[in-house]
Amino acid sequence: MYSASWCPDCRVAKRFLEKHKISFREMNIEITPGAAEEVIRNVGKRAIPQFVIDGKWVQPYRPGEGFLYEEMSELLGIGRSA
Repeated sequence: MYSASWCPDCRVAKRFLEKHKISFREMNIEITPGAAEEVIRNVGKRAIPQFVIDGKWVQPYRPGEGFLYEEMSELLGIGRSA
């Protein structure tokens, strides 16, 4: 998960993963060398949070809608989530 400490959407995404006991590696774009550039190179903009699931970059939220609970639950195979 690519994130930053100041990002509220990142905190929501991290809580979601922790709630469902999904292990993840966090790459803070502010302190991990090259992380911000990697996000830009793969998604075309500096947009976080970003998940990389089986090599595919996934943005787990949509502006104006927030975290995509149902889509992420289905993608991660954890069933329906509220």
